[in-house]
Amino acid sequence: MEEDLGELIHSADPPGTSGHVVSLRVPEPPSPGRAFLDCEFVVETETVRGSFPASVTSDDLDDREGAPGTLAGNRFVSWLNSGRTVQFQVKPVSPGVIAASVHDGPASQVTVGVPLFPATGWIDDRRARLEEVRRLFSG
Repeated sequence: MEEDLGELIHSADPPGTSGHVVSLRVPEPPSPGRAFLDCEFVVETETVRGSFPASVTSDDLDDREGAPGTLAGNRFVSWLNSGRTVQFQVKPVSPGVIAASVHDGPASQVTVGVPLFPATGWIDDRRARLEEVRRLFSG
């Protein structure tokens, strides 16, 4: 298995635009006996780059299962709401525009939000990324 599992979430503006990116990196598989993935939210804009550690459990992945369908229905999604790790929210703003935010409640209390113009097929991409991480996480 590859060392880097990739990104569970990757939302980015198309090339040639503002260059905003919000991603949830999964740098490595869980250690034996650990029930969670050590992950990292990364938010990038023209002037800011921030990263926030996050712990994602199998239950969290289950909770994420319905998010692509909710987003496809043009509805707000909030994930990782337990207060134990970083919270992630996506809100459709207008056709072709979403607002994504990451809130580091447990540690710094910092919230970073960016508008994004995701490419066509971004919701299907979310589904595929979730399935890949679930497959690798379950071993």
